[in-house]
Amino acid sequence: MASATAFAKAFPKQFVEVGIAEQNIVGIAAGLAASGKTPFVMSPACFLSMRSIEQIKVDVAYSKTNVKLIGISGGVSYGALGMSHHSLQDIAVARAIPGLDVALPADEHDVRNLIRTLADFEGGDYIRIGRNPVPTVYESDETPFEFGKAVTLVDGGDATLIGTGETVRIVLDAASILARDGVRCRVLNMHTIKPWDEEAVLKAANETGYIITVEEHIIRGGLGAAVAEVVVQRCPVPMKIIGIRDEPAVTGSPSEIFQHYGLSAENIRDVTKSMLGREGDIA
Repeated sequence: MASATAFAKAFPKQFVEVGIAEQNIVGIAAGLAASGKTPFVMSPACFLSMRSIEQIKVDVAYSKTNVKLIGISGGVSYGALGMSHHSLQDIAVARAIPGLDVALPADEHDVRNLIRTLADFEGGDYIRIGRNPVPTVYESDETPFEFGKAVTLVDGGDATLIGTGETVRIVLDAASILARDGVRCRVLNMHTIKPWDEEAVLKAANETGYIITVEEHIIRGGLGAAVAEVVVQRCPVPMKIIGIRDEPAVTGSPSEIFQHYGLSAENIRDVTKSMLGREGDIA
């Protein structure tokens, strides 16, 4: 909230505090957009994506209003508070709504570039970001954020690792470990789930033959499902989805929850080697 307080002090006429009323905040934002403003809505992702889903579907997507929905503290950022505060179904719900774009920036540089892009981008968007500091993926803001365009962070021909949001750094670390063992993996930052870089997925499937997706989301309906929908219809290859199992996620710190569900560089290494028939190389 410190950044929100700073913004409110700097731009008091451009800040609206709605309180704990997610349905209202989306409706107000849609009204502002209809009057020519570009509203950015900020609210915890767990509440924004569920309590106000009807307003998002009708007032933003169906009505084609220029509203930027920023779901903060996404995924398991509120890990110890349990299922009520986890947002692990939001991507599945958001990407199923026609007229709503969906993106998950990977680090602070990705966030800054995304916000600049959103300011000039017409249409409704759902953006999910985390709450806690994360290791950087990029060294600077020089890599542009382009909706519907995945970023190839590492090239390789043995398998493809695809991450989104905070899992991109983990995927990069896994690729580094695998490279030391002679396994060269392509790494994609799929920062946009919708619109979708189908060609990058098909290129990876054709050129590497194996795909592993990693997401801070339930394994139903998110990144892995989106990739599978493309692969199974146009280029079937062996694929593994790493994410939260179809169950109420355990409570704990974000790192503890990640470890519990295998969202770690070491597990991604093991899964990749198993797919490639290299289990004997696992330390």
